[in-house]
Amino acid sequence: QLQFVESGGGLVQPGGSLRLSCVASGFTLDYLTIGWFRQAPGKEREGVSCISSSGGSTMYADSVKGRFTISRDDAKNTVYLEMNSLKPEDTDVYYCAASWSYGLGPAEYEYWGQGTQVTVSS
Repeated sequence: QLQFVESGGGLVQPGGSLRLSCVASGFTLDYLTIGWFRQAPGKEREGVSCISSSGGSTMYADSVKGRFTISRDDAKNTVYLEMNSLKPEDTDVYYCAASWSYGLGPAEYEYWGQGTQVTVSS
């Protein structure tokens, strides 16, 4: 069964950068859209970015456009989220998941990882 493990989160100052990794096991990612989501306690899960199965298409939430970059390395079964110019409002638990369709709606995704905490604070 497909499983994801996210890593790379941590504490960073405003304006700083982090690179999140999402490593998959149990299944090849070749035919799947992979998405990054974030969620704060008591809030709904928000789609941050996704990348198509070919890697040729990407999508970003308006709040992160121009600051975050998603990429994938299918040889390593890994998807990355490069986060720059981080803001305190980016503080959340970040999750990755897989979908057979393309988009940022959480309901279309399955095989969620356990998440990695990102905290942006001075």
